[in-house]
Amino acid sequence: MWAASCLASCCASCACSACREAVSGISRRSARIAYCGIFGLSLIVAWILREVAAPLMEKIPWINHFHQTPDREWFETDAVLRVSLGNFLFFTILAVLMIGVKNQRDPRDGVHHGGWMVKIFCWFVLVILMFFVPNGIVSFYETISKFGSGLFLLVQVVLLLDFIHGWNDKWVGYDEPFWYAALLIVSVVCYISTFLFSGLLFHLFTPSGHDCGLNTFFLVICLILAFLFAIVTLHPAVGGSILPASVMSLYCMYLCYSGLASEPRDYECNGLHNHSKAVNSTSLALGLLTTVLSVIYSAVRAGSSTALLSPPSSPRAGKPLLPLDKSDEHPEHEEKSKPVTYSYSFFHLIFSLASMYSAMLLTGWSTSVGESGKLVDVGWPSVWVRIVTCWATAGLFIWSLVAPIIFPDREF
Repeated sequence: MWAASCLASCCASCACSACREAVSGISRRSARIAYCGIFGLSLIVAWILREVAAPLMEKIPWINHFHQTPDREWFETDAVLRVSLGNFLFFTILAVLMIGVKNQRDPRDGVHHGGWMVKIFCWFVLVILMFFVPNGIVSFYETISKFGSGLFLLVQVVLLLDFIHGWNDKWVGYDEPFWYAALLIVSVVCYISTFLFSGLLFHLFTPSGHDCGLNTFFLVICLILAFLFAIVTLHPAVGGSILPASVMSLYCMYLCYSGLASEPRDYECNGLHNHSKAVNSTSLALGLLTTVLSVIYSAVRAGSSTALLSPPSSPRAGKPLLPLDKSDEHPEHEEKSKPVTYSYSFFHLIFSLASMYSAMLLTGWSTSVGESGKLVDVGWPSVWVRIVTCWATAGLFIWSLVAPIIFPDREF
């Protein structure tokens, strides 16, 4: 018995030491990836609770205080929203704390890059506490999450612009016929995919025999934008590459699809209602994949700069839209006197918005937790959030091309 007790104590001590070593091993270089790990953990927890927490939540009196117990789907949605709310508060608090950090001498720089045991504990406590808040607060969070998700989609656009401009500059920089041909091939494939995708959407969302003028309007606008991207990009005054225009065309068509797919299930022009389960699974997988990729990319190249929307031909084209943290390359004793090279506050804000967006993906956008204990169909708000985001995406891309021409004396 004594030997078993000693063995258990030794194992516990070794486990604690291993955890401390792992946490202490998180350096300035890997801190941003560690935040990605916390966000990924929140997705896993939300997904698991969505599947298994309903029977337990039915027994919690301050959650299930209704005269008639809601359906299982209500509790699944509520569990996801509560985990998301805790994650949102965690990153929002960090974003507020990091406002104004300009130098690595600032004590808050150490908070951003260290104290991982405390931060993980605080994250865990916040998530647990969210299961004690009233349903009304969760319902309010669900409402504002739809608009926060739209902002996150715009952040995705900035990250996508950064990626495709960097991709284009890298291949053009090789200055070889092979890479120019590769650029042309990828651009053609993206445009062909855009037009084929639009044809499929016309087939699904404008069925014959029904008045689907709104859906037709959405799709025609997306096609016009695709042509407009190419015209503006190839204009001699802009002198841009066709690759960013083609990728943005395909992305805008995807946003249009996500909006149309969010239409109410009983809407006669929603041709996906007969395949809603398969489509929802596909949309969820694509949405979570793009969210995770966006968050990881933001962790690698997060921050802000005056060149946030600079096109490839601008004076700052050689610099990334969201610069890498070059301070990681210097010894730590030199870092203390250097200014921060990216916005810590904006970095955490991305994770806050991503928490809202992931909650909407996991709950299907078209359901809402109401005080009545019923799931209310709110498909149209989510449709307009995505469609407006699509149009804003187009506006941001075109502005990034024409702004240096309209204001030649200003740096973008």
